[in-house]
This record gives sequence, structure tokens and C-alpha cells, in this order.
Amino acid sequence: MSKEDEDRLRFCIGLAHEAGELGLSFFREIDKLTIESKGHQDLVSNGDKEVELFVRAGIARRYPDDGIVGEEHAPVAGTSGYTWVIDPIDGTANFVCGIPAWAVVIACMKDGETVVGVVHVPSTSETFHARRGGGAFLNDRPIKVSAARGLDEGTVGVGFSGRVNTGSIVPLIAAIVADGGVFFRNASGAIMLAYVAAGRLMGYTEEHMNAWDCVAAMLIIEEAGGVVEPFNRGDVLRNGTVVIVGGPGVFGRIREISAEVYASFS
Repeated sequence: MSKEDEDRLRFCIGLAHEAGELGLSFFREIDKLTIESKGHQDLVSNGDKEVELFVRAGIARRYPDDGIVGEEHAPVAGTSGYTWVIDPIDGTANFVCGIPAWAVVIACMKDGETVVGVVHVPSTSETFHARRGGGAFLNDRPIKVSAARGLDEGTVGVGFSGRVNTGSIVPLIAAIVADGGVFFRNASGAIMLAYVAAGRLMGYTEEHMNAWDCVAAMLIIEEAGGVVEPFNRGDVLRNGTVVIVGGPGVFGRIREISAEVYASFS
């Protein structure tokens, strides 16, 4: 692992903490937020937009030749081969309702591969982070995925959105329950994925996620010893991907269940 990537990780952690403090300043005054709808169950606030601008400015100062892709503002092309991927507030539906399950998510990719990933949860002061080849950590403590061998040994995170047919969620949950499992959803895909890396959830599945919601935590899961389904939609920054992840003992079963119900995946 290059010193360059280690430096980027340390920078990313610090920037996520600063962005989290800015996010908290908006969260503490949610009655003053300006909230807009981008579509069904897809909200954005001025807090999201300002936090992303803050993160973009920090990256531009430190790495002016890098590209930037974020949820709320137009992409910036770079020349260095590195691209930063930002979700300023993952879990906006929670954020605007005063539910503290939201996170600042920042990843850095090079040549289509994620090399740095950070998921920072300000309300719990938890920072999940990894660099490729360097292991996975929660607040600098090493973490590992669940050692469960069957779905009856724990909980599986599930996600869904209006980007795909939401009818798949009912048979998916039914299959998990039929295997003796329990399902979990907290409206922040990045946090649920980070929980997989920490072994709190056995796995996670969602038919489609945007890159800024998932690539950071998918790297953290890999570095924590988990199994991650490869990107399945070509250019992940443009098209997103299916997300199926889990501990080695349960990934196969979660993938099998998912393949049975996801129209766009087999």
C-alpha cells in the first residue's frame, strides 16, 4: 500500500470529522432546514448541500487535480486518476426528522477501484474506515465481519428505493425470515454496510445503490474479511450497482436469495 493512499485516508478521516461537525450544526436546528424532494422518498436539505460544498472545497485545496463525484452537485473531472465520491449526509430522511442515524460518507477511487473509504457517524462518534490492503477499523480499532454460518445466527440489513421495482423487498424479507433470520433497516445504507464490516449485521443486500452510498463501505467490508459482490452495472460512478455483502459463512445464501427476487441481477 502506497504512502499516497495512507495520506489520503488520514486526510479523508479528518475531513469527514469536520464535515460531521458542520452536519451536526444543521441537525441541532432542524426546524430551520430548507427541505426539498428529489423524488419519491428522496429528500435533500440545505444541510446536505452545504456539507457537500464544504467537503468539495477541502478536497480541492488538498488535491486540486483529483476528480469529484457527489450526490448533490455536478461532477468535477480530474487529471490525477483519483476520484473522490461523496455522500454528505447519507440518511437524509432520518436527518430531517431528527433521527440521528445519518453519516458523512467519503471514498476515493483510482482507475475504477476504491482505495480509501470512510463512514463517519457524528451522533455516535464512530468512524469506520479502511484503505485497500490496510485492514478495516472503527475509531482505529480493528474490526471483522460476522463469523455466522447461517442466517438463523443473526440479522441481515436490507435496503430498497424507487430506482428499482420495490416489489422485490417483500419476498426478500420473507426468504430471510424463512431461514430463521431477522431483517434490519435504518434508512442509511452506508451505516448498515458499516455495521456489516463491524460484525453487527451478518450481511446486507439491495438491488441498486448509487456509488456515493456504497463504495466506501464496500471497501471497509472487504478489508474486514467480508465477501462483496462485484459492481454489476459497468461504470459504478455513473450507474451505481447491486450491493450484496456478508461474512464468508452467509454471503452465498444472501446472494442466492437476492438473485431469486432481483429482476436486474442473477
